Amino acid sequence: MSYIPSPEQAEELVKRYNQEPFHIQHAETVSKVMGELAKKYDPENVDFWRTVGMLHDIDFEQWPEQHCVKADALLHELEIDEAVIHGVICHGYGICIDVAPEKYMEKVLFATDELTGLIGAVALMRPNGLADMEVKSVTKKFKDKKFAAGCDREVIRRGAEMMGVELPELIGMTIEAMRA
Repeated sequence: MSYIPSPEQAEELVKRYNQEPFHIQHAETVSKVMGELAKKYDPENVDFWRTVGMLHDIDFEQWPEQHCVKADALLHELEIDEAVIHGVICHGYGICIDVAPEKYMEKVLFATDELTGLIGAVALMRPNGLADMEVKSVTKKFKDKKFAAGCDREVIRRGAEMMGVELPELIGMTIEAMRA
């Protein structure tokens, strides 16, 4: 009997498999961004979006070389609902797994996962962090390949394309979601 965990249950699962504060904070950030964007795109399913966002990297800390593949097995063992599992694993499409995002929520996760890291890095460089951040600040750093080099710009571009939005619009909505 499978189930859909609440965002709080998902957070407990993430903490069971992750100890690094960075990984836990990233999961929380992505979960909150997904929740904010769900209010715009799918208001009846905010908790579902938050849960998928929370669980998206559940396997990354312990099994980085099996990312998404291990999450698939792990979440099945935990009897998590198939819709959650698909949402979680497809954020690694074309990177570490061959499962494509199909639902709009999955495309949003694919697009915003890397982008939250880039925006977070830009925020650390600014005296007011996210408070007065503008799209152009992130766009400028987006073009600088050496800045936050671990954030894959091509994944962010592909995500915006999947969502059917221009890159500046994606950056703007993600900044707003992170601020909230």
